[in-house]
Amino acid sequence: MKPYIIGIAGGSGSGKSTFAERLKAAFPDHVSLISCDNYYLPHDDLPLEERANLNYDAPEALEFDLMVRHLGELKSGRAVNCPVYDFTRHTRSSSVTEILPRPIILIDGILIFHDPALRACMDLKIYVETDADERILRRARRDMLERGRDLDSVIHQYLTTVKPMHNTYVNPTKVFADIILNGGKNEQAFLLVKAQIEKLLSRNN
Repeated sequence: MKPYIIGIAGGSGSGKSTFAERLKAAFPDHVSLISCDNYYLPHDDLPLEERANLNYDAPEALEFDLMVRHLGELKSGRAVNCPVYDFTRHTRSSSVTEILPRPIILIDGILIFHDPALRACMDLKIYVETDADERILRRARRDMLERGRDLDSVIHQYLTTVKPMHNTYVNPTKVFADIILNGGKNEQAFLLVKAQIEKLLSRNN
């Protein structure tokens, strides 16, 4: 079966990664998941302080060409080595993660619908829409627990880049979505997408 690629977009903290991870967990042997976060460009030439102040919510922060190449390889049945981004150091780590060419490929990220070439790789596009207050609370919890940030840095980044870039670049891309979900924990939406994946897999058994 040629891989069926599902893109899951939405604002930071919208629940898109949770939705994607639930789908992967439902089909562990048939689904591979790629996080767009791992394709942030490395800036090893800059000191840590400068890297920390870069705008990571604009399209130029991401290596879309590499994402497109990797999806092309997966569609051709070849595994790829996905970069691993280290959010504590604001650059890529030295390790990679092997992504296998399974029947269903999920890709999630805030800006995956922005790039036309990447968008063209997708068979189904889902946008997760969540209230802004809920998104910033989720982001603050995640960044402080998982990425070594303090509350002041989270607030500063949200006000200076995350919120304006969401309004400028992320939210407008929902016009490209085939499905718009109200929150990443929408159970009915999850069951509908799960049923679609089951149907696709059953056709190829």
